Amino acid sequence: MNTTFHDRRVTIIGMAREGTALARFLARGGAKVTVSDTRGIAELADEIGQLAGLPIQCVLRGHPPDILNTDVVFVSPGVPREVPILRQAAARGLPLSSETELLFDLCPAPIIGITGSSGKTTTTTLIGGMLKTDRRRRVWVGGNIGKPLIEDVAGMRPDDWVALELSSFQLEHLRRSPHIAVLTNVRPNHLDRHSSYEAYKEAKSHILRFQSADDVAVLNWDDPESRDFAALTQGRVRWFSHRERLPEGTFVDDHGAIIVQHGGETLRICSVEQVALPGSHNLENLLAAVSVAAAVGISPAAVARVATSFRGVEHRLELVREHRGVRWINDSIATSPDRTIAALHAFSTAGEPQTGPARGGMVQVEECTGQRIVLLAGGRDKHLPMDEMAREIMTHVKHLVLFGESAPVIQQAIESARAQANGSGRAVALTVCRTLEEAVAVADEVAESGDIVLLSPSGTSFDVFKDFESRGQRFKELVRAL
Repeated sequence: MNTTFHDRRVTIIGMAREGTALARFLARGGAKVTVSDTRGIAELADEIGQLAGLPIQCVLRGHPPDILNTDVVFVSPGVPREVPILRQAAARGLPLSSETELLFDLCPAPIIGITGSSGKTTTTTLIGGMLKTDRRRRVWVGGNIGKPLIEDVAGMRPDDWVALELSSFQLEHLRRSPHIAVLTNVRPNHLDRHSSYEAYKEAKSHILRFQSADDVAVLNWDDPESRDFAALTQGRVRWFSHRERLPEGTFVDDHGAIIVQHGGETLRICSVEQVALPGSHNLENLLAAVSVAAAVGISPAAVARVATSFRGVEHRLELVREHRGVRWINDSIATSPDRTIAALHAFSTAGEPQTGPARGGMVQVEECTGQRIVLLAGGRDKHLPMDEMAREIMTHVKHLVLFGESAPVIQQAIESARAQANGSGRAVALTVCRTLEEAVAVADEVAESGDIVLLSPSGTSFDVFKDFESRGQRFKELVRAL
């Protein structure tokens, strides 16, 4: 695709974070930019403010046909290609692109792309931290995490590193793969957006499907779906596992040490007991990051410093406060049942990796005896299976507090799980609330000293909030006001 846009007409469909950044970048490069969104001025006040002073036309509350009087159409990740305006664009033969595709076209530095059904942001942040220990090279971290990097591309150099988090929405129409592709895991997700699980997996596969023999794919040996993806890459595969000792790859040995074994060389990073992040799911994320760091030559000592000091990302098993002996945990990132299951295991299962004392806002994992978890769950349903989560709730949760649109769906899943167990499953106290505010108030009433109140919704935030960050922030405000 022609990447010179001076005096060219450009239409951007979708005015979210990527669309807004792309509009600024293209307008400053001399393009004639039109941005179109189905939302109105009140909902897009922040985004419109970010475009102030630039010659950009904003078309709101719909996509009229005349916005296709353009040379190229850029599509924001949240916009399905099946919407009528994009079908019309395709019928006219207009080229369709995205901020991510343009970044791949323009970026002079090697890209490390990270995707997965869960763990993307933590893994991306870890990789960025490890790369930054090599002060000879600049590191750019962004994509689905933080901010789009298209506005930074002019300042990038060939000897920099780019750590780019990629969602399935960003990948589904991308026909380029990064130099190093990291796949944390593959499980059903976003089935409210993708037509099927197979379509979702196909989107994820693009992170490595277009690699060459000079590229690297970092894959999760413990995840059966990820193993299947190995056949799709032409690159060299580096495996990681927290369950098995691998002949080649990154793993935990019999003494609890994180080991990288590659090309006849064995590197010891640190012991699992020294790792600051809680939960076995985060151990997987760390092993993926260690694999990347080893592949690009970061020293074991530098990798260990990050592994033993990094305590997590906001809204991911984040300790908000301890109040009257009750720990309040913000896991608003949990927008799927799998993530909620991982959170329950982090606080309920013996044998999880233990960490040092809670510092820097992240929580120490400890074995809990009995059911001491008050779980706050709800939000908007993504049409994902909930049967396994329901069984885990019956095993680990003391009191379930539901809120939001998906409350009836989760309640039905709990009732079905009990019926399948012929009534033998443990009864879980359950309260249904209308709002997050009510849910926090109920949790404050029922929680006792020694309990954990865990916000791990299993659904998206879009029934009430702009995004999971906004939901997490509101939860923290409510908890701090108790």
